[in-house]
Amino acid sequence: MATKHILVTGSTGYVGGRLVPRLLAAGHRVRVLVRSPEKLLDVPWADRVEVVKGTLQDRDAMASASEAIDVLYYLVHSMTGRGDFEVEERNAAESVAAAARDAGVSRIVYLGGLHPDSADLSRHLRSRVLVGETLLASGVPTVAFQAGVVIGSGSTSFEMIRHLTEVLPYMPAPKWVRNRIQPIAIRDVLHYLLAAIDLPPEVNRTFDIGGPDVLRYGQMMNGYAVEAGLPQRAIAALPVLTPWLASQWVNLVTPIPRAIAVPIVESLQFDCVMREHDIDEVIAPPEGGLTGYRRAVRLALARMRDGDVETSWQNASVDGAPSDPLPSDPEWAGHTVFTDLKVRETDASTAQLWTVIEGIGGDNGWYSFPLAWALRGWLDKLVGGVGLRRGRRHAQELQTGDALDFWRVEAIEHERRLRLRAEMRVPGKAWLEMEVEPRDGGGSRYRQRAVFFPMGLSGRLYWIAILPFHGVIFNGMANRITLEAEKRQG
Repeated sequence: MATKHILVTGSTGYVGGRLVPRLLAAGHRVRVLVRSPEKLLDVPWADRVEVVKGTLQDRDAMASASEAIDVLYYLVHSMTGRGDFEVEERNAAESVAAAARDAGVSRIVYLGGLHPDSADLSRHLRSRVLVGETLLASGVPTVAFQAGVVIGSGSTSFEMIRHLTEVLPYMPAPKWVRNRIQPIAIRDVLHYLLAAIDLPPEVNRTFDIGGPDVLRYGQMMNGYAVEAGLPQRAIAALPVLTPWLASQWVNLVTPIPRAIAVPIVESLQFDCVMREHDIDEVIAPPEGGLTGYRRAVRLALARMRDGDVETSWQNASVDGAPSDPLPSDPEWAGHTVFTDLKVRETDASTAQLWTVIEGIGGDNGWYSFPLAWALRGWLDKLVGGVGLRRGRRHAQELQTGDALDFWRVEAIEHERRLRLRAEMRVPGKAWLEMEVEPRDGGGSRYRQRAVFFPMGLSGRLYWIAILPFHGVIFNGMANRITLEAEKRQG
């Protein structure tokens, strides 16, 4: 395989984040286009790629990113529920097509989804088809892969199956549990994406890709149950569960937020299986053959047990969530800002205290009033937020940009400071900051600060309403974090 200069869009996403290190391992030069470069600060391959800041719709950024590129990967897809997202998708595809054509890019590789040959597609499937058609008409040789449900540790589809199966011993399900689906393992998706680099220039078309198994969604759930050591689940298909109701149900019983559940459920209204197998004529299957569904589940569960989840749906951007960083303190002048500061002294070392801080959230909890945290998470889910059960990618390690329950890691300085930005639905912008510093004479000092920028009257009333709980939650949190650090130090 000759060395190529490659541009990856969507490198902070589930597939793109796994593709980049494999491209580097194959000896390619890689450039990435990202909206927020800080999300790449802590990824292992960050210092081996060239980073361009921008979006797909930014024509200047796309032109700069596409310069001297051989192969361009288009791995971005909006999961927002906004009414104008189809226009945004079309504008993004047209921007990429123009930039690639003007820069003389040799090939575009796009990853879309399997869909039936029907005019009655969901908005999200329709937008994916439109993006593929736009790129294929760009004048740049394009391969548009149409993949089945992707199964791998941390994938949205896998997590949805996992949580539905584990939470519900009996599943009153929508009628789409009887629809046929052709899942594909993430390792096989990456195989096709990598192999597309060497396709001849005359190849300009779509290819269906899927695994060896065609299953009903209910069979996929029970296949997961077998691999997870759970009893088979009784499933009843109910015609009264409309796509809208089903997405609300998924939102409530799984960590998948409503904004992501809606497009997934809409897509499941159809049989999504391969209509052609022409891919075999241009790209050979991976060595040992394609991965069956049960084996894909087994591999995903093993990676989760080993704490080896490379990328996760959890880290996808949340529609409507604040993305601006916490302003520096001097910039607060003239603004209404509420803060809650707690400082604790402890005999625990800074290293031990930091270990507790970095492991906070997810299954480890928040060290105070679990019922209150759980209630806040449920309220957030009810209004379409991500909720507390989104969890974390790794049990003990955090990176900039990681999702952490209903927070996002905005900044992390290991063994010194962790700053979290709230992604829950609140009338304002909120941050939680935890700092560690050595204490003269030994031990350490723990500093915990909550910051809230209210939005209008509702924001001020919100802060006043939760103020009594702060005394319990934040005091308890500071006390128990330092106590836990002392306990671990022995």
